[in-house]
Amino acid sequence: MPQTDTPGTGGISGLRLRWWTELPLLVLVYAAYSAGRLLARGDVSSAVDHGLGILRVEKFLRLNAEHPLNRLFTDHSWIGVPADFWYASLHYLVTPVILVWLFRSRAVHYRAARTWLMVSTLIGLVGFTLLPTCPPRLLSEGYGFVDTMAQYSDFGWWGGEASAPRGLGGMTNQYAAMPSLHVGWALWCGVILWRHGRSPLTRVAAVGYPLITTIVVMGTANHYFLDAVAGAVVMGLGLLLVQPVLRLADRVKARVRLPLAVAGSSSVVTGSGSAASGGAPSASSAPESSIVSGGCQTSTGERIPRPRKRPAEPGAEPSARPADAGDSTKTAAR
Repeated sequence: MPQTDTPGTGGISGLRLRWWTELPLLVLVYAAYSAGRLLARGDVSSAVDHGLGILRVEKFLRLNAEHPLNRLFTDHSWIGVPADFWYASLHYLVTPVILVWLFRSRAVHYRAARTWLMVSTLIGLVGFTLLPTCPPRLLSEGYGFVDTMAQYSDFGWWGGEASAPRGLGGMTNQYAAMPSLHVGWALWCGVILWRHGRSPLTRVAAVGYPLITTIVVMGTANHYFLDAVAGAVVMGLGLLLVQPVLRLADRVKARVRLPLAVAGSSSVVTGSGSAASGGAPSASSAPESSIVSGGCQTSTGERIPRPRKRPAEPGAEPSARPADAGDSTKTAAR
């Protein structure tokens, strides 16, 4: 069972993570991310301008990793086809698997890691909205890029439009290239595996997975090199915001819990009061009670009767009455 978050990990004391609350939260964030990608299409001409602008910046910086990688993937199907499968599937498989693994075996670190992924994803959505970007594969042929997903579409389930299954390409935003969340999520997976994995193989995967993903997104002509850099920057920003977001979430939960706790305690007090009034009367409400012997108590209102005074017999001397306080005082004085 997942452990409770401890101080320093962004948890609330007494909070226990449950899969039936975590799963809807993750689904909700991913649905918002997917819907946002779909809605933030932007103008095609502006998206093309942004893509060409990135190419000009890379040319100015003497960066040109996309063209040689794309030619390599295009000329050699034994590289291009696995790369297309990598791009179309692992993004949606590896990240959930690591989330589940973290939830089950490293639950103390899960909440912060999940928040990091969610915040970074939402920042990426803002980037898609503000800067729709045409990927290299959608530029005209004169720029020298080949869409390997379209070239090798017969080998997989994707169509020529995007990495989505055939017939669903129109339901995706093909201009959501900046930043590359393929690289961002892969970097998140690498950091989590490096920090919380224990075997040498885990360390190799922690380095290899984001590195190969970066090469794949450029070789398949789905992203520019600066898209990959932007994906890493977005993950860095998300990491910086983890603790502020967790503190804000804790304050909100505390404010929600406080009225519920007060209402619950008042209902308990009311219930105990009604139980007391419906049961036996308290000692203060009883007129009198006298203790006869240890553990034996008279009934409510009952008094032990005093012995009756016998009438004085003829010729008998009157019995001596007990000395009152005055008599004892006089006796002491004598």
